Amino acid sequence: METRVWRHFDPFLLLAMIALVGYGLAMIYSATFERTSAQIDPLVYHQALYGILGLLLFLVLSGLDYHVLGNLAWPLYLGAVLLLSLVLIAGRILHGSQRWIDLGPMQFQPSEFAKVCVILALGKYLASRSEDLKRPDVVGLSILIPAVPLALVELQPDFGTATVYAAIWLGMLFAADVPLRYFSGFFGFAAAAAPVAWLGMHDYQRQRILTFLNPQSDPLNTGYNSIQALISVGAGELTGRGYLSGSQSQLHFLRVQYADFIFSVLAEELGFVGALALLVLFGILLLRGFRAANRSREKFGRLVSCGVVTMIAYQVVVNVGMNVGLLPVTGVPLPMISYGGSALMTFMGALGILESVVMRHRKFEF
Repeated sequence: METRVWRHFDPFLLLAMIALVGYGLAMIYSATFERTSAQIDPLVYHQALYGILGLLLFLVLSGLDYHVLGNLAWPLYLGAVLLLSLVLIAGRILHGSQRWIDLGPMQFQPSEFAKVCVILALGKYLASRSEDLKRPDVVGLSILIPAVPLALVELQPDFGTATVYAAIWLGMLFAADVPLRYFSGFFGFAAAAAPVAWLGMHDYQRQRILTFLNPQSDPLNTGYNSIQALISVGAGELTGRGYLSGSQSQLHFLRVQYADFIFSVLAEELGFVGALALLVLFGILLLRGFRAANRSREKFGRLVSCGVVTMIAYQVVVNVGMNVGLLPVTGVPLPMISYGGSALMTFMGALGILESVVMRHRKFEF
Protein backbone atom coordinates (compact mmCIF):
# COMPACT_ATOMS: atom_id res chain seq x y z
CA MET A 1 0.00 0.00 0.00
CA GLU A 2 2.70 2.51 1.00
CA THR A 3 4.73 1.72 -2.13
CA ARG A 4 1.83 2.48 -4.44
CA VAL A 5 1.28 5.99 -3.12
CA TRP A 6 4.38 7.01 -5.12
CA ARG A 7 2.16 6.79 -8.21
CA HIS A 8 0.74 10.15 -7.13
CA PHE A 9 4.16 11.78 -6.68
CA ASP A 10 4.10 15.36 -8.05
CA PRO A 11 7.25 15.74 -10.22
CA PHE A 12 6.53 19.40 -10.96
CA LEU A 13 6.80 20.27 -7.27
CA LEU A 14 10.17 18.54 -7.08
CA LEU A 15 11.46 20.10 -10.32
CA ALA A 16 10.41 23.61 -9.29
CA MET A 17 12.15 23.14 -5.94
CA ILE A 18 15.38 21.87 -7.55
CA ALA A 19 15.32 24.72 -10.08
CA LEU A 20 14.99 27.29 -7.28
CA VAL A 21 17.81 25.72 -5.24
CA GLY A 22 20.01 25.68 -8.35
CA TYR A 23 19.09 29.30 -9.10
CA GLY A 24 20.03 30.20 -5.55
CA LEU A 25 23.41 28.44 -5.78
CA ALA A 26 24.19 30.29 -9.02
CA MET A 27 23.36 33.65 -7.45
CA ILE A 28 25.28 32.92 -4.23
CA TYR A 29 28.30 32.06 -6.39
CA SER A 30 27.89 35.37 -8.22
CA ALA A 31 27.35 37.36 -5.01
CA THR A 32 30.58 35.97 -3.52
CA PHE A 33 32.60 35.94 -6.77
CA GLU A 34 36.05 37.55 -6.69
CA ARG A 35 37.75 38.23 -10.02
CA THR A 36 41.13 38.39 -8.31
CA SER A 37 40.78 34.87 -6.92
CA ALA A 38 40.25 31.52 -8.65
CA GLN A 39 38.78 29.97 -5.51
CA ILE A 40 35.08 29.42 -4.98
CA ASP A 41 33.79 30.94 -1.76
CA PRO A 42 33.11 28.34 0.98
CA LEU A 43 29.55 29.65 1.27
CA VAL A 44 28.78 28.09 -2.12
CA TYR A 45 29.99 24.68 -0.95
CA HIS A 46 28.06 25.02 2.31
CA GLN A 47 24.84 25.87 0.49
CA ALA A 48 25.35 22.98 -1.94
CA LEU A 49 25.81 20.58 0.97
CA TYR A 50 22.67 21.88 2.66
CA GLY A 51 20.85 21.50 -0.65
CA ILE A 52 21.84 17.81 -0.86
CA LEU A 53 20.77 17.24 2.75
CA GLY A 54 17.56 19.14 2.06
CA LEU A 55 16.81 16.92 -0.94
CA LEU A 56 17.28 13.81 1.21
CA LEU A 57 14.98 15.34 3.83
CA PHE A 58 12.43 16.11 1.11
CA LEU A 59 12.43 12.48 -0.05
CA VAL A 60 12.22 11.10 3.49
CA LEU A 61 9.29 13.33 4.42
CA SER A 62 7.60 12.63 1.09
CA GLY A 63 7.72 8.92 1.86
CA LEU A 64 6.50 9.42 5.43
CA ASP A 65 2.76 9.60 5.91
CA TYR A 66 2.08 13.18 7.01
CA HIS A 67 -0.41 11.88 9.58
CA VAL A 68 2.58 10.58 11.54
CA LEU A 69 3.82 14.16 11.79
CA GLY A 70 0.31 15.17 12.82
CA ASN A 71 0.46 12.72 15.71
CA LEU A 72 3.85 14.17 16.68
CA ALA A 73 2.75 17.80 16.21
CA TRP A 74 2.64 18.73 19.90
CA PRO A 75 5.94 17.03 20.90
CA LEU A 76 7.62 18.70 17.91
CA TYR A 77 6.13 22.06 18.89
CA LEU A 78 7.33 21.66 22.47
CA GLY A 79 10.79 20.71 21.21
CA ALA A 80 10.89 23.83 19.05
CA VAL A 81 9.93 26.04 22.01
CA LEU A 82 12.65 24.43 24.14
CA LEU A 83 15.25 24.98 21.41
CA LEU A 84 14.22 28.62 21.04
CA SER A 85 14.59 29.01 24.81
CA LEU A 86 18.02 27.37 24.67
CA VAL A 87 19.11 29.86 22.03
CA LEU A 88 18.45 32.73 24.45
CA ILE A 89 20.55 30.99 27.10
CA ALA A 90 23.47 29.50 25.18
CA GLY A 91 23.07 30.59 21.57
CA ARG A 92 25.81 32.16 19.50
CA ILE A 93 25.74 35.96 19.31
CA LEU A 94 26.50 37.45 15.90
CA HIS A 95 25.93 41.06 14.77
CA GLY A 96 24.06 41.78 17.99
CA SER A 97 21.57 38.92 17.59
CA GLN A 98 21.44 35.58 19.39
CA ARG A 99 19.88 33.20 16.87
CA TRP A 100 22.11 30.17 16.36
CA ILE A 101 23.17 27.02 18.19
CA ASP A 102 26.69 25.84 17.39
CA LEU A 103 26.93 22.20 16.31
CA GLY A 104 30.66 21.97 15.74
CA PRO A 105 31.28 22.67 12.03
CA MET A 106 27.62 23.61 11.48
CA GLN A 107 25.17 26.10 12.94
CA PHE A 108 21.49 25.49 13.55
CA GLN A 109 18.85 28.21 13.63
CA PRO A 110 15.85 26.87 15.61
CA SER A 111 13.58 29.73 14.51
CA GLU A 112 13.51 28.20 11.01
CA PHE A 113 12.68 24.69 12.23
CA ALA A 114 10.00 26.17 14.51
CA LYS A 115 8.04 27.49 11.51
CA VAL A 116 7.17 23.97 10.37
CA CYS A 117 6.37 22.94 13.95
CA VAL A 118 3.93 25.86 14.24
CA ILE A 119 2.29 24.83 10.96
CA LEU A 120 1.84 21.24 12.18
CA ALA A 121 0.54 22.27 15.62
CA LEU A 122 -1.86 24.86 14.18
CA GLY A 123 -3.08 22.36 11.60
CA LYS A 124 -3.71 19.79 14.32
CA TYR A 125 -5.55 22.27 16.56
CA LEU A 126 -7.71 23.83 13.84
CA ALA A 127 -8.58 20.47 12.29
CA SER A 128 -9.61 19.04 15.66
CA ARG A 129 -11.82 22.08 16.40
CA SER A 130 -13.19 22.54 12.87
CA GLU A 131 -16.79 22.45 14.11
CA ASP A 132 -16.16 25.17 16.68
CA LEU A 133 -14.27 27.78 14.67
CA LYS A 134 -17.11 30.30 14.97
CA ARG A 135 -16.51 30.47 18.73
CA PRO A 136 -14.26 33.37 19.79
CA ASP A 137 -12.57 31.36 22.55
CA VAL A 138 -11.50 28.63 20.09
CA VAL A 139 -10.13 31.18 17.62
CA GLY A 140 -8.53 33.18 20.42
CA LEU A 141 -6.71 30.16 21.84
CA SER A 142 -5.21 29.41 18.42
CA ILE A 143 -3.11 32.56 18.61
CA LEU A 144 -1.15 31.11 21.54
CA ILE A 145 0.43 28.52 19.22
CA PRO A 146 2.41 31.04 17.12
CA ALA A 147 2.61 33.62 19.93
CA VAL A 148 5.05 31.66 22.12
CA PRO A 149 7.73 31.09 19.45
CA LEU A 150 7.06 34.58 18.09
CA ALA A 151 7.87 36.12 21.47
CA LEU A 152 11.01 34.00 21.89
CA VAL A 153 12.25 34.91 18.40
CA GLU A 154 11.58 38.59 18.98
CA LEU A 155 13.78 38.41 22.09
CA GLN A 156 16.77 37.27 19.96
CA PRO A 157 15.93 39.87 18.41
CA ASP A 158 14.64 38.85 14.95
CA PHE A 159 11.56 40.86 14.06
CA GLY A 160 11.44 39.64 10.45
CA THR A 161 11.22 35.96 11.35
CA ALA A 162 8.74 36.75 14.13
CA THR A 163 6.33 38.23 11.57
CA VAL A 164 6.41 34.95 9.60
CA TYR A 165 4.68 33.15 12.50
CA ALA A 166 1.92 35.76 12.50
CA ALA A 167 1.50 35.38 8.72
CA ILE A 168 1.26 31.59 9.03
CA TRP A 169 -1.44 31.95 11.69
CA LEU A 170 -3.51 34.33 9.57
CA GLY A 171 -3.14 32.21 6.43
CA MET A 172 -4.17 29.02 8.20
CA LEU A 173 -7.14 30.69 9.91
CA PHE A 174 -8.33 31.85 6.50
CA ALA A 175 -7.88 28.33 5.08
CA ALA A 176 -9.84 26.93 8.02
CA ASP A 177 -12.86 29.11 7.05
CA VAL A 178 -12.78 31.17 10.23
CA PRO A 179 -15.45 33.93 9.92
CA LEU A 180 -14.10 37.13 8.41
CA ARG A 181 -15.26 39.21 11.38
CA TYR A 182 -12.42 37.76 13.41
CA PHE A 183 -9.89 39.09 10.91
CA SER A 184 -11.45 42.54 11.14
CA GLY A 185 -11.15 42.35 14.91
CA PHE A 186 -7.53 41.24 14.71
CA PHE A 187 -6.49 44.04 12.36
CA GLY A 188 -8.41 46.56 14.44
CA PHE A 189 -6.62 45.38 17.57
CA ALA A 190 -3.26 45.47 15.75
CA ALA A 191 -3.89 49.07 14.67
CA ALA A 192 -4.85 50.09 18.20
CA ALA A 193 -1.79 48.35 19.66
CA ALA A 194 0.62 49.85 17.11
CA PRO A 195 1.72 52.76 19.39
CA VAL A 196 2.53 50.31 22.19
CA ALA A 197 4.38 48.03 19.76
CA TRP A 198 6.36 51.04 18.51
CA LEU A 199 7.51 51.86 22.04
CA GLY A 200 8.47 48.22 22.60
CA MET A 201 10.66 47.99 19.51
CA HIS A 202 14.43 48.10 19.60
CA ASP A 203 15.97 51.35 18.40
CA TYR A 204 17.30 49.76 15.21
CA GLN A 205 13.84 48.39 14.37
CA ARG A 206 12.22 51.81 14.73
CA GLN A 207 15.03 53.30 12.64
CA ARG A 208 14.39 50.77 9.86
CA ILE A 209 10.78 51.90 9.58
CA LEU A 210 11.74 55.59 9.59
CA THR A 211 14.41 54.90 6.98
CA PHE A 212 11.88 53.05 4.82
CA LEU A 213 9.70 56.15 4.82
CA ASN A 214 12.67 58.35 3.87
CA PRO A 215 15.86 56.46 2.89
CA GLN A 216 17.67 59.69 2.02
CA SER A 217 17.45 60.87 5.63
CA ASP A 218 20.52 58.76 6.46
CA PRO A 219 22.01 57.57 3.13
CA LEU A 220 25.36 56.44 4.52
CA ASN A 221 24.04 54.46 7.48
CA THR A 222 20.51 53.16 8.03
CA GLY A 223 19.32 54.07 4.53
CA TYR A 224 22.38 52.68 2.77
CA ASN A 225 21.12 49.16 2.09
CA SER A 226 17.76 50.33 0.74
CA ILE A 227 19.36 52.86 -1.58
CA GLN A 228 21.99 50.45 -2.93
CA ALA A 229 19.37 47.73 -3.46
CA LEU A 230 17.21 50.12 -5.49
CA ILE A 231 20.22 51.17 -7.57
CA SER A 232 20.99 47.50 -8.26
CA VAL A 233 17.44 46.63 -9.30
CA GLY A 234 17.17 49.70 -11.53
CA ALA A 235 20.55 49.10 -13.16
CA GLY A 236 19.47 45.67 -14.38
CA GLU A 237 16.81 47.09 -16.72
CA LEU A 238 15.33 44.47 -19.07
CA THR A 239 18.06 41.84 -19.54
CA GLY A 240 20.65 42.81 -16.90
CA ARG A 241 24.33 43.60 -17.02
CA GLY A 242 25.29 39.95 -17.37
CA TYR A 243 26.02 37.11 -14.97
CA LEU A 244 29.01 37.92 -12.69
CA SER A 245 28.99 41.47 -14.10
CA GLY A 246 26.90 43.45 -11.64
CA SER A 247 28.84 46.49 -10.43
CA GLN A 248 26.87 46.82 -7.21
CA SER A 249 27.65 43.27 -6.15
CA GLN A 250 31.11 42.83 -7.65
CA LEU A 251 32.31 46.12 -6.15
CA HIS A 252 30.61 45.27 -2.83
CA PHE A 253 28.32 48.27 -2.64
CA LEU A 254 25.61 45.87 -1.52
CA ARG A 255 25.93 44.46 2.00
CA VAL A 256 24.90 40.90 2.89
CA GLN A 257 24.40 40.47 -0.85
CA TYR A 258 24.38 36.67 -0.65
CA ALA A 259 21.49 36.64 1.85
CA ASP A 260 18.98 39.45 2.44
CA PHE A 261 19.76 41.33 -0.79
CA ILE A 262 20.39 38.48 -3.20
CA PHE A 263 17.33 39.50 -5.22
CA SER A 264 19.04 42.81 -5.96
CA VAL A 265 22.11 40.94 -7.25
CA LEU A 266 19.86 38.81 -9.46
CA ALA A 267 17.92 41.81 -10.77
CA GLU A 268 21.08 43.75 -11.64
CA GLU A 269 22.83 40.87 -13.40
CA LEU A 270 19.85 39.16 -15.07
CA GLY A 271 17.44 42.07 -15.28
CA PHE A 272 13.66 42.00 -15.41
CA VAL A 273 13.79 38.77 -17.42
CA GLY A 274 15.80 36.95 -14.72
CA ALA A 275 13.60 38.31 -11.94
CA LEU A 276 10.46 37.29 -13.83
CA ALA A 277 11.86 33.78 -14.35
CA LEU A 278 12.42 33.52 -10.60
CA LEU A 279 8.88 34.64 -9.82
CA VAL A 280 7.48 32.18 -12.36
CA LEU A 281 9.31 29.35 -10.58
CA PHE A 282 7.85 30.48 -7.26
CA GLY A 283 4.45 30.72 -8.93
CA ILE A 284 4.68 27.12 -10.12
CA LEU A 285 5.73 26.00 -6.65
CA LEU A 286 2.87 27.81 -4.94
CA LEU A 287 0.31 26.56 -7.46
CA ARG A 288 1.43 22.98 -6.78
CA GLY A 289 1.01 23.77 -3.10
CA PHE A 290 -2.55 24.97 -3.66
CA ARG A 291 -3.15 21.82 -5.70
CA ALA A 292 -2.00 19.72 -2.75
CA ALA A 293 -4.39 21.58 -0.44
CA ASN A 294 -7.26 21.20 -2.88
CA ARG A 295 -6.70 17.46 -3.34
CA SER A 296 -6.25 16.64 0.33
CA ARG A 297 -8.93 14.27 1.58
CA GLU A 298 -9.16 15.77 5.06
CA LYS A 299 -8.77 19.07 6.88
CA PHE A 300 -5.38 18.52 8.52
CA GLY A 301 -3.63 17.91 5.19
CA ARG A 302 -5.36 20.90 3.63
CA LEU A 303 -4.41 23.21 6.49
CA VAL A 304 -0.79 22.07 6.58
CA SER A 305 -0.53 22.59 2.81
CA CYS A 306 -1.93 26.11 3.14
CA GLY A 307 0.47 26.81 6.02
CA VAL A 308 3.48 25.84 3.89
CA VAL A 309 2.20 27.92 0.95
CA THR A 310 1.62 30.91 3.27
CA MET A 311 5.13 30.65 4.75
CA ILE A 312 6.82 30.62 1.35
CA ALA A 313 4.58 33.23 -0.29
CA TYR A 314 4.92 35.65 2.63
CA GLN A 315 8.70 35.45 2.64
CA VAL A 316 8.89 35.95 -1.13
CA VAL A 317 6.67 39.04 -0.93
CA VAL A 318 8.55 40.54 2.03
CA ASN A 319 12.04 39.89 0.66
CA VAL A 320 11.30 41.11 -2.86
CA GLY A 321 9.33 44.04 -1.43
CA MET A 322 12.23 45.24 0.70
CA ASN A 323 14.66 44.86 -2.23
CA VAL A 324 12.54 47.10 -4.45
CA GLY A 325 11.77 49.64 -1.72
CA LEU A 326 8.11 48.75 -1.18
CA LEU A 327 8.62 47.33 2.34
CA PRO A 328 11.00 48.05 5.23
CA VAL A 329 14.22 46.03 5.52
CA THR A 330 13.44 43.14 7.88
CA GLY A 331 16.04 40.47 7.20
CA VAL A 332 13.58 37.87 5.88
CA PRO A 333 15.44 35.49 3.51
CA LEU A 334 14.25 34.71 -0.01
CA PRO A 335 13.18 31.03 0.11
CA MET A 336 15.76 28.64 -1.40
CA ILE A 337 17.66 31.56 -2.94
CA SER A 338 19.25 33.37 0.01
CA TYR A 339 22.20 31.75 1.77
CA GLY A 340 21.32 29.86 4.94
CA GLY A 341 21.44 26.15 5.69
CA SER A 342 18.70 26.03 8.34
CA ALA A 343 16.31 28.04 6.16
CA LEU A 344 17.05 25.96 3.04
CA MET A 345 16.49 22.64 4.82
CA THR A 346 13.32 23.98 6.46
CA PHE A 347 11.81 24.98 3.12
CA MET A 348 12.80 21.71 1.44
CA GLY A 349 11.49 19.69 4.38
CA ALA A 350 8.22 21.63 4.32
CA LEU A 351 7.88 20.88 0.60
CA GLY A 352 8.48 17.21 1.40
CA ILE A 353 5.46 17.33 3.73
CA LEU A 354 3.51 19.00 0.93
CA GLU A 355 4.49 16.16 -1.40
CA SER A 356 3.36 13.65 1.22
CA VAL A 357 -0.09 15.29 1.26
CA VAL A 358 -0.29 15.07 -2.53
CA MET A 359 0.73 11.40 -2.59
CA ARG A 360 -1.91 10.44 -0.03
CA HIS A 361 -4.86 12.43 -1.31
CA ARG A 362 -6.85 9.25 -1.98
CA LYS A 363 -8.65 7.64 0.91
CA PHE A 364 -7.87 4.05 0.00
CA GLU A 365 -4.89 2.49 -1.73
CA PHE A 366 -4.91 -1.15 -2.83
